[in-house]
Amino acid sequence: MAAFFQSDQRIAAFSNHFRQNKSLQLIMIRIPLAISLALCPALAAAEPSTPATAPAGDKQLVIVSFDGAHDNALWEKSLAMAKRTGAHFTYFLSCTFLMTRADGKEIYRPPGQKPGRSNVGFAQSREEIAARAGHIWRAHLDGHDIASHACGHFDGKGWSKADWQSEFATFNTALSDAWKKAGKPEAEPAGWSEFAKTGIKGFRAPYLSLSDGLLPALKADNFTYDASLVTKGPGWPTTKDGLPRFGLPLIPEGPSQRPVIGMDYNLFVRHSMGVENKKDSARFEARTYEAYRKAFDREYSGDRIPLQLGFHFVEMNGGAYWRALDRLLSEVCGKADVACVSYAQALPLIEQAKKKAGRTAF
Repeated sequence: MAAFFQSDQRIAAFSNHFRQNKSLQLIMIRIPLAISLALCPALAAAEPSTPATAPAGDKQLVIVSFDGAHDNALWEKSLAMAKRTGAHFTYFLSCTFLMTRADGKEIYRPPGQKPGRSNVGFAQSREEIAARAGHIWRAHLDGHDIASHACGHFDGKGWSKADWQSEFATFNTALSDAWKKAGKPEAEPAGWSEFAKTGIKGFRAPYLSLSDGLLPALKADNFTYDASLVTKGPGWPTTKDGLPRFGLPLIPEGPSQRPVIGMDYNLFVRHSMGVENKKDSARFEARTYEAYRKAFDREYSGDRIPLQLGFHFVEMNGGAYWRALDRLLSEVCGKADVACVSYAQALPLIEQAKKKAGRTAF
């Protein structure tokens, strides 16, 4: 009982700080979920990890993703990190960052919400949209995976298939019209229209919150994977109704090695209760790097199940979690038997491993 009372106190404290700090309002994981997972890891397992053994010689996959994909400075930073380390990323884009608030009032009708609402805001200017569209195109040309994080970051746990499809339709329109909304239709690259029409194949639900209507909507809109689950540890993707579904794993962390979701925000909540603490940034980085590296080493020297790590376009606790990621990728991505890949790239590699071993990885 005491643990749950402390959890309520922590949620309230973070909520007050959250309302006062606009940069933290862009962080994408729901507070109650994060804290309940930190306190009660067993409750976090939406799906069990698959106890599969990889054949000797298979590459260790490391799959890194970013939710939100808004801050243009962090687009630059992540793309530079990828180039330097040889990694490829998945960027889960929230589509309201490709429209201004005025645009949103005209074109965005979120299910169950007032027209033009967004939990994460909108682009602040046409120039910002142009810069972001340029980064999306550059990432696409560099071989990264641009995927959907829906639009206004609402909890879709009660949404129907039609609700999700409405959200997907707004996403598609926002991406297709990005250069027009930027006020620079003449700058739209050749191939952008086709990319917007056919290039978005992956999805992660805001708050990792699912409904019975989500999977039918994903299939109807021709998505090829979903990455909205949480697993007890690193796991192979499962398949439901023919759609591969990935989950962020719980990994041991800190002095007590209590499991935590392998995502920057969940570490932010554990380390500083969701309150920005730059003073202890180096200590948080060290703890995070140790957790990431040990999680990698367990799979690399064991079953070689893909290691998935999630991040946001917010440098929490003075950038501790991005620095830990940079260090990990710098050390492991250059290994001959390691592939630091996007979700889109991982799918065929996993399929090849499955066929090679004559087993079912999904």
